[in-house]
Amino acid sequence: MDVENNVILNHQQINHKIRRIAFQIYESNVDEKEVILAGISTNGYMLAKKLKQVLQKISDITPILCEVHVDKKQPWTEITTSLSSEAYQNKSLVLVDDVLNSGTTLIYGVRHFLDVPLKQFKTAVLVNRNHKKYPVKADFKGISLSTSLHEHVNVILDGKIFEAVLE
Repeated sequence: MDVENNVILNHQQINHKIRRIAFQIYESNVDEKEVILAGISTNGYMLAKKLKQVLQKISDITPILCEVHVDKKQPWTEITTSLSSEAYQNKSLVLVDDVLNSGTTLIYGVRHFLDVPLKQFKTAVLVNRNHKKYPVKADFKGISLSTSLHEHVNVILDGKIFEAVLE
């Protein structure tokens, strides 16, 4: 399989999607002073960092990063975050991940934050694969993609070149 032909999003397209998602987050939080960007480790957190950079350029909102640690193989085990629950209590929070596949990681991430009263709770993903096992949706998404269950989407956000590839 030629990897070149399986590029779903190239560097420029990913940057465009990140910018668009950041504007959507801004629009839904226009009256907020801060918004928590809770990125699921590792790629979701990298995406949250990139969203933070854009939000700082386009708005007066102070984006606060939070890294969410979910065991993707056993998501029902304890989930930890880099911020205490008091830090995001009664705030607007966006749970961020790179790919929404079956929804398992996102739904367990959502469940973790339900123990704390939030002002607003949204989800953001770069790629939505439409293979949902759970009733979870992405409020903000870069691209929706119909794929087979046997295919895998690999998102690369570290380094100088970003890429989303169908494998």
